[in-house]
Amino acid sequence: MSQETTLVTGAAGFIGFHVAQRLLAAGRKVVGLDIVNDYYDPLLKEARLEILKRDSNFSFVKLDLTDRAGVKALFAQHRFPVVIHLAAQAGVRYSLEHPHAYVDANLEGFINVLEGCRHNSCQHLLFASSSSVYGSNTKLPFSTHDNVDHPISLYAASKKANELMAHAYSHLYGIPATGLRFFTVYGPWGRPDMAMFIFAKAILSGAPIKLFNNGDMQRDFTYIDDISEAIVRLMSRPPQGRPDSVTPDPSSSKAPWKIYNIGNNNPEQLMQVVSLLEKEFGRTAKKEMLPMQPGDVPATYADIEDLARDIGFKPATSIEDGLARFARWYREYHRI
Repeated sequence: MSQETTLVTGAAGFIGFHVAQRLLAAGRKVVGLDIVNDYYDPLLKEARLEILKRDSNFSFVKLDLTDRAGVKALFAQHRFPVVIHLAAQAGVRYSLEHPHAYVDANLEGFINVLEGCRHNSCQHLLFASSSSVYGSNTKLPFSTHDNVDHPISLYAASKKANELMAHAYSHLYGIPATGLRFFTVYGPWGRPDMAMFIFAKAILSGAPIKLFNNGDMQRDFTYIDDISEAIVRLMSRPPQGRPDSVTPDPSSSKAPWKIYNIGNNNPEQLMQVVSLLEKEFGRTAKKEMLPMQPGDVPATYADIEDLARDIGFKPATSIEDGLARFARWYREYHRI
C-alpha cells in the first residue's frame, strides 16, 4: 500500500482499532479519529489507542464528529483519498432509552463526514451500516438486493438513513461510497455491550446469562479478522456505478454507490455459542430465559454472494477458533 493517509473514524472502537492495525501493518499512514466517550469503559478504548500509537505512521485526533468546524478543518488539512467511517453510536437496546444520541452521532456526524468528502476530493468513502437494517424482513439469508424499509429500532433507522445520505452525495457529487452491513462482529478487544463479552463476564463471575426469546436465537457471528480483511479488500475497489441500470436495485445504483453484507454466511445457535464459551472457560453458565426484547430479531444470516464475486472474499474463521482466541484475550486482558 502507498503512503497516502487514510482516515479511520471510530479508531478507538472495536472494528476501527482492528482496521487501523491492519492498515498500519501494511505500511499505510492512518489518522485515527475518536471522541472516546463513555458509552462503554473508556479504559478499553484508551488501551486500544495505546497499541496504535506505538506505530509512527499513526496519529490520533480526539474530535466529536458533530463539531462541524473541527471536521471541516481536519478534512481540509489532510484531503484524505480514502475515508473509513466506523464511528457511530452503536447498540439496538441503548437506542430505546437514548434516541437523541443516535441522531447526533449517526446523522449529524455523518453529514459532516460527507461534507468533508465532498469538498476535499475523497476518492472512496467506506462507511459502517448494520445487519439491523433488515428489521422486519423474514426472508433468509438477508440479501442486499431485498428492500429494507421496515426498521424496528432507531439504531437501524439511523443506519438505513446513512445509506440513503451516502447515495444522495454519490449521485450529486460523484463520491464513490461503499456501505458495509456488519453482522454480529466478535473477537479480541471486542465491545463490552455485545453478547460474547457479556456472556464471558457472567460465566466467570457466576452471574446469570440473560437469554432472550428463551435462547432460541441465531446470529451470523463474524470474526473481527474476517471483517477487517473484507474492508481492506474493498478499499481499492470504489464502486463505479451501473449506467446500464434500468430497474434500480437496493444494493447498487447509476451513482458510484454500493452496499455489501459483511457476514459469516453461517448463523450459529445462541445456545451453542454459550456451550462453547462454557467449554473455553471451564465453567457452567447460569441461564435466565427471557422473552424477546423490543427492537430485536430472532435470526440474522448474511448472503455474501456479491462480496465473494467482487473481491473473492470468504470468511476464514470458524466459531470454535474465533471463540478460543476471544477467550484467550479476555483472560489476558482481565488477568484471570
